Amino acid sequence: MTAALTIAFVPGVSPAKWARVWRDRFPSVELRLRPIGSSDVDAALADDVDMVFARMPVSDVHNAIPLWTETAVVATPKDSTLADSSEITQADLDALHVIDAGPVPADVDGALDLVEANVGVVVLPQSLFRKASRKDLVARALVDSPGTRIALVWRDEDASELTEEFIGVVRGRTANSSRSQPDQPGGPDRAGDADARPSRGGSRATAGGKDAAGGKAKAKSPGGAKSGSGKGSNSGKAPKPGRGRMRGKPSRGSKGNR
Repeated sequence: MTAALTIAFVPGVSPAKWARVWRDRFPSVELRLRPIGSSDVDAALADDVDMVFARMPVSDVHNAIPLWTETAVVATPKDSTLADSSEITQADLDALHVIDAGPVPADVDGALDLVEANVGVVVLPQSLFRKASRKDLVARALVDSPGTRIALVWRDEDASELTEEFIGVVRGRTANSSRSQPDQPGGPDRAGDADARPSRGGSRATAGGKDAAGGKAKAKSPGGAKSGSGKGSNSGKAPKPGRGRMRGKPSRGSKGNR
C-alpha cells in the first residue's frame, strides 16, 4: 500500500513551505494537507490525521513541539485615533471597548465585523488578521503581550518513521542530515541528529516565549527540556519519534497506510 502522511493545520498557519520540501525530498510518499478549525485538533487526531499545526494550549495527552510565537495585534478601524499609533499598550486598551481580548476570538469574522462597525476593538494573532484581509481595518502590535504559540502536535499511537521525518523537515533538517535518504523514510539515523528529536524527558509546551529548542514538548508545563541519557533515551539504538513507542503502527507508514 502506498505510504502517505496527513497533516492538518488551523487557520492562519500555512504549511506550504514544508510541503514543498517534503514533496521534493520524498516524492513517493503522498503528503495530504487538511485545513481544520481551531477547536478541531483533538477530533482530527482521533480521525485519520497524523499531525496538526495547532495553537497552544493543546491537550496534555498529546506530544507537542513549539515552533514559533505569533504577535498579538489590536484590530481597529483605519479612521480611528488608535490607528495613528505604531503600537498599543494595555493602558490604551483599558480606555476602550474591547469586543474580544483574545488571544484568539471564537468567531474571528464576527468580531472583525463589529470592529468595522466601530463598536470596539479586538485582540487576535497577526496571522489571523492578515488572513481576514479587511481593507477598512488596521492592526497595531499589543505591547508586552505574550502572543500565541504555534506547535506541531501528534499522538503517541500515530508516531512513525514518517512523522519523524516530517519533524525534521519542519525543523530545517537538510536532506544530507535526514534520518534517511530521499524516497526512503525510516532509514538509519545520522550522527548528531538525536538532540533534534522529542525525548521522554522533554519540556511541556506553553504559550509565549521564543522558539523552542530540541526535545519533545508536552502541553501546559513551563519546564526546560532535557536530553541525553536517562530513562527516555535510547542509548545505542535509533531514536524513536514521540515517546519511543509505535503501538500498532506499520513500520513504513502512518494513518495513510491503514
